[in-house]
Amino acid sequence: MVDLAAEPGEPIRALHLGAGALTLARYIQATRPGSAQYAVELERELLDFVLLKLPMPQGTTLTTHIGDAREALAELDAGARFDVVILDIFSGPDAPAHIACKEFYEEASARLGPDGVLIVNVGDEPALTLVKSQVTALRQAMPDVAAFAETGMFEGRYPGNIILVGTGRKWSPEWTAELLARGPHPATVLTGMDLDKIAG
Repeated sequence: MVDLAAEPGEPIRALHLGAGALTLARYIQATRPGSAQYAVELERELLDFVLLKLPMPQGTTLTTHIGDAREALAELDAGARFDVVILDIFSGPDAPAHIACKEFYEEASARLGPDGVLIVNVGDEPALTLVKSQVTALRQAMPDVAAFAETGMFEGRYPGNIILVGTGRKWSPEWTAELLARGPHPATVLTGMDLDKIAG
């Protein structure tokens, strides 16, 4: 989904809430050199270990912050806006309540530029309890929402990840076609009424 946030190769401004191994930050630097990135991670030891063992590529513009994702949002400069905000902290149904809610998504979406996208990686069990609640919360906060994953995830076959995408404008059918072409195969993109079946 990050590939669709701007024209190929064009630098972007990206906010990572949940830095992890900085995998997406590395990908953005490799595919969009010159991008300005800001990463928030709750666990200082994890971030220190990652940067020690896997330093970011030379030329990367990355600012890191240790702390809670919602608190970090509030502490950003008032005028800070991003082309993409990526939330990657959900793993299973026991998600932090102060983040897994409409109010948080409203605060995150307020940090997007006019064409910005909010990407939420939701790890969940087969019942998709967390996914359903987050579809509902995200829909309450943003004009349009899509869900993307390997097809079996929507059928509740096994635990895994579903990507939710919130946009400030109507979801483009071209985005659906592009995501399906990129895989995984088979993949499914749900939008509009099709998304109702997994809404909480």
